[in-house]
Amino acid sequence: MQTDEHWMRRAIELSARGEGTVEPNPMVGCVLVRDDMVIGEGWHQTFGSHHAEVNAIRNATGDVTGATAYVTLEPCSHHGKTPPCCQALIDASVARVVVAVNDPDPRVAGKGITALRAAGIHVTEGVLSNEATGVLAPYLKRTSTGKPWVIAKWAMTMDGKIATAAGDSQWISNESSRAIVHQIRGRVDAVMVGSGTALVDDPMLNARPVGIRTATRVVFDSRASVSLESQLVQTANRYPTLIAVSHQAEIEKLQQLQARGCDVIVSRGATHTQRLNDLLIELGSRGVTNLLVEGGGGLLGLMNDLRQIDEVHAFIGPKLVGGQGVWPVAGDGAQAMGDAAAYYLIRAEPIHGDAYCVWRKRSD
Repeated sequence: MQTDEHWMRRAIELSARGEGTVEPNPMVGCVLVRDDMVIGEGWHQTFGSHHAEVNAIRNATGDVTGATAYVTLEPCSHHGKTPPCCQALIDASVARVVVAVNDPDPRVAGKGITALRAAGIHVTEGVLSNEATGVLAPYLKRTSTGKPWVIAKWAMTMDGKIATAAGDSQWISNESSRAIVHQIRGRVDAVMVGSGTALVDDPMLNARPVGIRTATRVVFDSRASVSLESQLVQTANRYPTLIAVSHQAEIEKLQQLQARGCDVIVSRGATHTQRLNDLLIELGSRGVTNLLVEGGGGLLGLMNDLRQIDEVHAFIGPKLVGGQGVWPVAGDGAQAMGDAAAYYLIRAEPIHGDAYCVWRKRSD
């Protein structure tokens, strides 16, 4: 007989299939089991559509009565774009529900489990919670803190430079690595750069080819220095573009940006750190769950000082620059090694000569 962990692991695998299509909702998977056999599977497929539990019930090959439902996140108990999932499980007459992670959304937050138990359904909590949290982490952060999951990306040489001392950076990584970056852009909610990168690189920041999402392009630009002739501004009517400025930016320039289709938000924060924190809260309030930050070092340094870099995607090209060069993360930094943000490696693979590494932050 298979264990609860076995079936929950399958539900976690299913949940990951919703990446890029369900946000700002969570990625959730569900497996229905009776007599040690799977009779139904489902996952949340697209935002606004049926949730994992309903899909599993609809996909069931037989009577669900008396089955055990393995769900990666606590079934919702409120009416949103769809009816509550806990009621669907109750109506299906399942005998038991196994939950990996409790939902911190105040509209749920234990109410789903309470409703299931009140209906006479046995509930087991916390099965493979760490593994499920890995998939749910972006949703859990936004729901708990109001800020998006921040993915930092950079390409660097073997000696850790993202550009030479003269500022030359093209190209450190190869075409295959750059294709992966476009894939990431195509499944996140927003892509951010600082004013320096917008000025020097004049990027488009869109996914090529088009991904499953169209990310909002964000420029952290306190003085509204982005050029009206830049690719970002010139294409603002085609791709959502947000310019985050300080209250000291020139009103005329803000009006010009808005006239060209840019969304301008103004922070009254006195420092870059305060304004960046304001921006993260604003993005979270707009439903941005996954935020890709492509630099440069100044912006990533601010993110690091705020302890807001949750995940790092580093592409290491087989080159040595030497000298001073430009580092990927600036800012104030940690004064002692024990104060540095700590991460754990979740992926490392060769990409036609480059090395592609992904780390996630350990809990503070």
